[in-house]
Amino acid sequence: MKKILFGVLILFSFAQMTFASQISCDKSGFVPVYTLIDDAVYDIRYYSSYNFTGNRINGYKAPVAYLTKEGANALSAAAKDLRKKGYRLLIWDSYRPQKAVDNFVEWINNPNDEGDKSFYPELKKSDLLKGQYIMAKSGHTRGSTIDLTLINKDGSFVDMGGTFDLFSEISHPNYKKITKEQKKNRKILHDAMIKAGFKGIDSEWWHFTLENEPYPDTYFDFDVDVPNSAEN
Repeated sequence: MKKILFGVLILFSFAQMTFASQISCDKSGFVPVYTLIDDAVYDIRYYSSYNFTGNRINGYKAPVAYLTKEGANALSAAAKDLRKKGYRLLIWDSYRPQKAVDNFVEWINNPNDEGDKSFYPELKKSDLLKGQYIMAKSGHTRGSTIDLTLINKDGSFVDMGGTFDLFSEISHPNYKKITKEQKKNRKILHDAMIKAGFKGIDSEWWHFTLENEPYPDTYFDFDVDVPNSAEN
């Protein structure tokens, strides 16, 4: 009887894991970020080969940033706040299709493809998944997470003491071995995003998720593509 009960509990737990989230290709709740923020700059890394895999990532068919409508409105508020202080946003990634995340995992599991080692100079490739630098499920896929930094109004670089997707302690928001200026710049970005309703994470200073995201249990898989006229 105990064995039967234990088996039922395992099946119930598995069912909970299976149905706790869902995959959707419905993009009706999303907007291109440029429709709300007209002065942001885009460097969509996964559309290019300049990323840790060394290749363009599946699902990125255009260098466009999408967010949920709620996420985009909150980001617009942050951009407005930062604009008053002399800054603009530079966006590296936002909504990310599930097929892109699957592509990351496939790359990690391919022992013959080192990718671009400059993004993980102190680690083995296998450490990226074990260390949770790369996850099989990403908050980006729920549509209200963004990777970004600051630039000055004239487009010049704001020094954050580390670059996007550098898998290292340097990327931790509270990393101590950077200059006072770099710490101040990280804080300016962090404070503006928190004020607008986002939350950060402990491992990446550039990564923020809307606190009250509209699709907390849904992972989307539509392509990042050129918006059609209905989306403008």
